Amino acid sequence: MASAWDRVAERLVAERGDALLRYAYLLCGDRDEAADLVQDALVRTFGRPRLSLELPRAEAYVRRAILNLVIDRSRRRETWRRVRHLAVEPERAVVDADAVDARIDLAERLRTLSPRQSACLVLRYYEDLPVAEIARILGIAQGSVKRYLSDGLHALSSRMDAAAPAARTGGDHAHP
Repeated sequence: MASAWDRVAERLVAERGDALLRYAYLLCGDRDEAADLVQDALVRTFGRPRLSLELPRAEAYVRRAILNLVIDRSRRRETWRRVRHLAVEPERAVVDADAVDARIDLAERLRTLSPRQSACLVLRYYEDLPVAEIARILGIAQGSVKRYLSDGLHALSSRMDAAAPAARTGGDHAHP
């Protein structure tokens, strides 16, 4: 049985390998990635023997495996785009102490908001995403996103206004 299986795989690569590469290229747009996709799909398809798999059916399996791989890689890339800022340290720049303090204060104030408010604010103003995309990512209505943004900005600004007089006078220990 294994020899028949091997013959189908060899024949598929010999007769339809170029067509599979073209198919993968159309899906991903990169020649090297297309070759990797075809290779991975062949391994997935022929990694375990299937009973009575003929050439047309084997090609269909490989094409479906290529498509699944492209979709999986796309999902992983999208997930990485959403979280990479959490894993990759930004470039270090020289900043003055006041800017650092303001950034720390803002980060602390963000943590006082509800999780949805802070998520909406970060996605909107840090990730620069439109309201529709934020709604899609969080699985909520666009109107809810707008409300969380509005409420979150209001809460942040009122907390910043309350902290401003203390900052201007030097805090609780103002000099006479």
